[in-house]
Amino acid sequence: MRIFLFNAATLWFLFTFSFAFAQEDVIELEIDEPTIETVVSNSGLSLVAKTEHGVRAKLDGMRDVLVLEGSPEEMGTAHGRLMKGEIEFLRARIFAAAAVASLQKGESFIEQTDEAVKRTKPFVPKRFYREMDALAESLGYARQDVYRLNNFMELFHCSGVAVKGKASKDGRVIHARVLDYMREIGLQESSTIIVFIPDNKNAWISVSYSGFVGTVTAMNEKGLAIGEMGGGGEGKWDGLPMAFMMRRVVEECETVDEAIELMKSVPLTCDYYYVLSDAQGNLAAIEAIAETDSPVVVLRPGEEHTKLPGALDDVVYVSAGSRAQALYEKLKENYGQIDVETMQQMIKRPVAMNSNLHDVVFTPESLDLWHAEAGKNAPACDEPYLHINLKEAIQFYMENR
Repeated sequence: MRIFLFNAATLWFLFTFSFAFAQEDVIELEIDEPTIETVVSNSGLSLVAKTEHGVRAKLDGMRDVLVLEGSPEEMGTAHGRLMKGEIEFLRARIFAAAAVASLQKGESFIEQTDEAVKRTKPFVPKRFYREMDALAESLGYARQDVYRLNNFMELFHCSGVAVKGKASKDGRVIHARVLDYMREIGLQESSTIIVFIPDNKNAWISVSYSGFVGTVTAMNEKGLAIGEMGGGGEGKWDGLPMAFMMRRVVEECETVDEAIELMKSVPLTCDYYYVLSDAQGNLAAIEAIAETDSPVVVLRPGEEHTKLPGALDDVVYVSAGSRAQALYEKLKENYGQIDVETMQQMIKRPVAMNSNLHDVVFTPESLDLWHAEAGKNAPACDEPYLHINLKEAIQFYMENR
């Protein structure tokens, strides 16, 4: 008998789970500044609130956009001040769902997450923990709670594709990222596009969720874009967690080749697959399997892999099973005619799964991205896309801070 499943922490999470769903409509945003009615033309952004080193906006009146600037401590503090209500809502959702998973699996989510935090911490740049500590302080949370929120993806285990040249309609890079991940627990309610402008690092944009300082979908000001697909390998935690490794890539690298070298230079966790593209037209798919003799395998455009159904010139992609076959067939069908709108259609089901949480299409040369987020009852691929440009978002911040 696993008595720990019924300890006080688990019971509290179960209560929180019920409470969060019952009280969904009464959770309110807490911010330091009054609502501000102002719009910057052509960007689609309207200012909601601001604090020192951060602004909060709405994109087309629908999606939260957060811009953070400065040191790790300054960004973490601004993050907590501007998104407190959304972070509390998300924390309740994740911890409650984790408690249910603990009961189903016969393992303690809290104990597993704390073990992942302990084993990965030596490999994580200290600046990320400084940011999380400031975030926790601004929220009034225990630091360990914020660490857990930012490490839970190491315990739960999508598709990606990039095309250029002969494969795309006008030769430019079109890069799509499909995140199939836990739509059913309502993470989309805290969907937030976050622009980070860190001191002495690349500025970058993350399609994310309030309270996360890592990333699973990102592009930087140099035009380097990256998305991931999870595999297995749970428990292989003696390395740099995926979400923080991806943040290092966009903050420290300018090209696909630089990103690959960084990936090769750090110990990895679990099993992941990545698609990368850059403004110079470079593409790569990466197989990253921790604790193996060749942890990073690079797949260039046109190169075949035993886990994929085929290869095409000027194309890289990652997916699995029947979804990989469906994506390959769509690539062949639309080869030479792929633009942003075509790509959005190509990554609908069956390429996306029913758990499809968000979809993103990047054009790295112009720093544009289009983002669709899951609805309450529909996967992201069936929801409308909103457009944002990284350069315009940074300019918005400079004019409204």
